[in-house]
Amino acid sequence: MNWNKLTSDAQLATIKEESAKQPVLIFKHSTTCSISAMALSRMERNWSDQLGVKPYYLDLLANRPISNKIESEFGVEHESPQVLLIRNGECIYDASHMSISFAGLQQAV
Repeated sequence: MNWNKLTSDAQLATIKEESAKQPVLIFKHSTTCSISAMALSRMERNWSDQLGVKPYYLDLLANRPISNKIESEFGVEHESPQVLLIRNGECIYDASHMSISFAGLQQAV
C-alpha cells in the first residue's frame, strides 16, 4: 500500500480537487494507540489498488491541527483512529475505531 503523507492543511484543497477524479481516503492514525495500530494493519493487509482510491495517511501526533481542519472542512467530528472517504470534495463515508474495515470502504466506494 502506497500511503501519501498528509502533512499540511493546504493539502486538503488538493484532496478535494483529486476527489473529483477518484475517491480519496484519509486515515487518521495515532502512532501510540494499539487500536489505531490494529485498524491500520487491517486496512493495509486487505488493501487493493484496484479499488481506485487514493490513500492519505495523517500522523495525528505530529499533525493534530490538520485533523481539526479536516473536522471543519468535512463536517466529521474528530476521532482516532478514523477514516474518511472523500468524493467530489465531500465526505461520503467515515468510520472510527473497530468499525474501520476495507470491506466497509469497498461498499462506500
